[in-house]
Amino acid sequence: MIELLSPAGDMEKLKYAIIYGADAIYLGGKEYSLRANATNFDRKELKEASEFVHSNNKKIYVAVNIVLHNEELDGLKDYLLYLDSINIDGIIASDITVMKLVKELNLKLELHVSTQASITNYETALFYKSIGAKRLVLAREASKEDIKKIKEATNLDLECFIHGAMCTSISGRCVLSNYCTNRDSNRGGCAQICRWVFDYYDKSSNLVTDIPFSITPKDLNMVPFISEMINIGVNSFKIEGRMRSIYYISTVILVYRRLLNKIVNKTLTESYTNYCLNILNRCANRESTPQFFDKLPGSDEQYYLDRQELTNQDFLGIVIDYKDGIATIEQRNYFELGYIVQFFGPNTETFNYKIDKILDIESNEIEVARHPRMIVKLRVDKQLKKYDMMRLKVFDI
Repeated sequence: MIELLSPAGDMEKLKYAIIYGADAIYLGGKEYSLRANATNFDRKELKEASEFVHSNNKKIYVAVNIVLHNEELDGLKDYLLYLDSINIDGIIASDITVMKLVKELNLKLELHVSTQASITNYETALFYKSIGAKRLVLAREASKEDIKKIKEATNLDLECFIHGAMCTSISGRCVLSNYCTNRDSNRGGCAQICRWVFDYYDKSSNLVTDIPFSITPKDLNMVPFISEMINIGVNSFKIEGRMRSIYYISTVILVYRRLLNKIVNKTLTESYTNYCLNILNRCANRESTPQFFDKLPGSDEQYYLDRQELTNQDFLGIVIDYKDGIATIEQRNYFELGYIVQFFGPNTETFNYKIDKILDIESNEIEVARHPRMIVKLRVDKQLKKYDMMRLKVFDI
């Protein structure tokens, strides 16, 4: 089994992830979940999400992965029973109390051990197998050899992160956020202190340099090693980003969907791999790298001194209708006559298009689409579909 697993911070992102090719979704409820700053799902929304995902023959996993304190224990049993009753396929847990309850309640949902458990060796993996785990979400710090040995020892489903943000600590065990802001990263409140920049002073409190210091890891990007990960037994390929935009989710899922398909069909080329890297490095504001898989990270995998994290405006619009050669677009960023753009979508081959005429909602010609979410029309000869997207053309296809 090869599974492409997408995050979903809310229902809109969930639907785009499914439309753009995810095999499964992971999300958080408003209870017992990390990423407290994501919108997350209340119980009614969890039921709606489960029904939508299953209606598309996909799977849904719910994170129940905070470090539990005494005050959370009272409602835990009821919450797990509810998740089971709405046919959640699995929960992602890090606390052994949660894992014990899954077994004691004889729930039909699967137990997946969270990356918060920091699994990097087969003895730890065998322990979680012994208490009922069906899947292990390995630490981002697990190397290729670690993964191979864990697979050989356990034969469990292995889930590995392949794209997204990295923690400057060991898979989320950071205390900087709590220390600096009283927001506990292990209870969903990470303030991302590692993304801050710091002035550097000597022992006499003199500013040493005008260049600020940083401890920020670059993002994870496993495009060059997906084939190798399949060969050593990784089952689920996980994208990080419950708080990311629909453009980010759709772009990343589609890139990895097509990449996985080409690997399975033995049609992957070096030029397509390079295209994937270009697109993925463009849709986020940090550089990305494979990190721990083939070596220990060094200076090339980390930001140390002043850096720029520039958010681009590549995402230009969403196709909301296409009829008789006219594409109706909901604008998301500024574009004007003469722009060369790309259309892409889950069932649309990416193609370039030069904007030579823009019509407003009343079919008047205009030169610029500058108002957020304004509705415009473009004549596009190639067939488009609802939910396709338009972005600035930066790279050749």
